[in-house]
Formats: sequence, C-alpha cells, structure tokens
Amino acid sequence: MLDKKLLDILVCPVTKGPLILDRDRGELISLSAQLAYPIRDDIPVMLEEEARQLLLEEMDGYRQGH
Repeated sequence: MLDKKLLDILVCPVTKGPLILDRDRGELISLSAQLAYPIRDDIPVMLEEEARQLLLEEMDGYRQGH
C-alpha cells in the first residue's frame, strides 16, 4: 500500500486539507472537499474529476473514526 511518508505530505488538491486513508476501499478521503480519491495500483489519483462524492453517512462515519 502507500508509503507513510507519502501519506504525510499528500493533501487534497481542492482544499489543501488533510486526507484520511481508507485501506478497505482503496481511497484517500478529503472531509473538507467531501471527496474520495481512488488509489489505483498503489498510486493515488489526485484529480477532482476522478474522485467520487462522499455520502452524508460516509462523512459521519469518517468523522467518528470510521
């Protein structure tokens, strides 16, 4: 999976806010942008047009620690 050092420096390209790694779904989560960026072949795809919109229930789950 992704290197911890890489995760520490990656930010949301839309808001420049922090990201949460969801290993189960293979996504990087931006709560501030309400987007989930996919990770394909261990490479984060940090493009807004490739991200999916988070559902309200998902947002609540991530805020509570998933």
